[in-house]
Amino acid sequence: MKSENLNEVALERANAWMNPPFDQATQDEVQLMVRAGGEPLVEAFYTDLEFGTGGLRGLMGPGTNRMNKYTVAQATQGLANYILRSVPEGASIAIAHDSRNQSDFFAKVAADVMAGNGIEVHLFSALRPTPQLSFSVRHLNCTAGIVVTASHNPKEYNGYKVYWSDGGQIVPPHDAGIIAEVRAVAGPDQVKWGSDSVAQERIHWLGKEADNAYLQTVLDLRLSDALRSGGSDLSIVYTPLHGTGSVSVIPALAAAGFRNVHIVENQRQPDGDFPTVHSPNPEEGAALSAAIELAKTVDAQLVLGTDPDADRVGIAVPDAASPGGWRLLNGNETGALLVDYVVSERQRNGSLKEGDFVANTIVTSDLMGSIGLDAGLRVKETLTGFKWIAAAIREAEGTGRFIVGGEESYGYMIGDSVRDKDAVAAACLLCELADVAANEGTDLLGRLAQIHAKHGAFKEALVSQTKQGRAGKAEIAKQMEGFREDPPAVLAGERVVEVRDYASQRVHNLSEGTTRPMDFPASNVVQLVTDGQSIVTARPSGTEPKIKFYFSVRMMPEMWKAVGSYDAVMHALDQKIAQLKTQMGVV
Repeated sequence: MKSENLNEVALERANAWMNPPFDQATQDEVQLMVRAGGEPLVEAFYTDLEFGTGGLRGLMGPGTNRMNKYTVAQATQGLANYILRSVPEGASIAIAHDSRNQSDFFAKVAADVMAGNGIEVHLFSALRPTPQLSFSVRHLNCTAGIVVTASHNPKEYNGYKVYWSDGGQIVPPHDAGIIAEVRAVAGPDQVKWGSDSVAQERIHWLGKEADNAYLQTVLDLRLSDALRSGGSDLSIVYTPLHGTGSVSVIPALAAAGFRNVHIVENQRQPDGDFPTVHSPNPEEGAALSAAIELAKTVDAQLVLGTDPDADRVGIAVPDAASPGGWRLLNGNETGALLVDYVVSERQRNGSLKEGDFVANTIVTSDLMGSIGLDAGLRVKETLTGFKWIAAAIREAEGTGRFIVGGEESYGYMIGDSVRDKDAVAAACLLCELADVAANEGTDLLGRLAQIHAKHGAFKEALVSQTKQGRAGKAEIAKQMEGFREDPPAVLAGERVVEVRDYASQRVHNLSEGTTRPMDFPASNVVQLVTDGQSIVTARPSGTEPKIKFYFSVRMMPEMWKAVGSYDAVMHALDQKIAQLKTQMGVV
């Protein structure tokens, strides 16, 4: 659509928001936007905020393309319509929220609308982590769940994720059904707002009992007998980055037996402005800088930080060879450590059974799968996102048990009580592993080197390109088309032998000139695979205005002698990744 037409569409939509049923504050704010005009008005009103396969996410503010009272209420009405169509009687929902600005308000809006539709609501009285919401959906036998969060996005964003009765985020057929119902809600006049006393009686506030049930599942994951019996004095630094980790990770570490945990005090309190960090994202090294500085003063052996809804965790460890004496581990390295620890300890205590499996996604290092296979476990590879791992768990119920899994984006899941990534449980297990390693006379880097020596050295990298607005969407689409239609023939001196197009669900073998189908749901992802087993993946983000490039290279143990030491092997892999980035034009 041409820009002049978009301006007309945006103005027409904005004019509707300057009248009832929109409240006076909203009317006044939109009036100011109309007077100012320009791109901000167009971006706020030219389209509807998309309810995608995971729910809502967007900038906060007035407008049809923004997170606000009205877009949240309309989306919730559509979800309520779907729930009642699926479960006409006895439907219920659990709702939680994180520390972001307006999260508590949006959670109450959603609760009111659900109650107005006759659905029983279990609403957390204060902020709680996303994994606790996932757990509570199943624990309370709810039909569905909502958590209001924009995960690790900047402070200007908010959103909500939708869960179904299995505790996992929605997948087919529920996602398409919910989206259709949301789109059918034409405006706020069609919302059952649930402000009357009868509706409010359907809202049940959750407190300590729900917290204790979730905490016990985390404590039950402990594998170290020494930790269970005697606790740990290992020096640890933790930061909740102004998020829900303050009410979940901190008490969980204490309950698990860690007596020497130092909190970054100016990042302890929940605050939706995230005043001490540019971005509350533990994937970014800067988010852990304050924690690392504290760690230097308390002789810490491990630094951890979680994002606002405590579903992702990033860690750093002492390393004399790294700048500043500390090294940030990436999500694949941390995931490999967790998978190796959980699997090896369950092998030791004899608790693995036939049919047990580990899981990882298509953009995650194959090292996690290699560890599982070596232990005789099945490996399930899924599309990106923990909702697909949750779907694999549900499909395997009765025939197999999920043990552990992860994704490169700093998300991990241990056991199947929670059906989404869980930084609370992962933080506790990582601290346990660090304690076990210290008692063995090594550390996490030493454990990682042992894993590489056994299974092969793996190295990964991620580059994200942010492309805002309508122009950004078009640019990303053009990039993806190029990878599909004109892939490079050679990458880092290795021939590209496969193009995996998850959108068309086909694998193109360039060496043989053949094509075969893929056993995956359709997804906008392209992978280039070389004859040296290097993998480059391009994927537009489903929640942010970004296109992401994933690089994975490896060197098996039998090839190490030709290179030299372990450090030389890792350096050679770093150089290969640098070549791949350059050739893909994403340095």
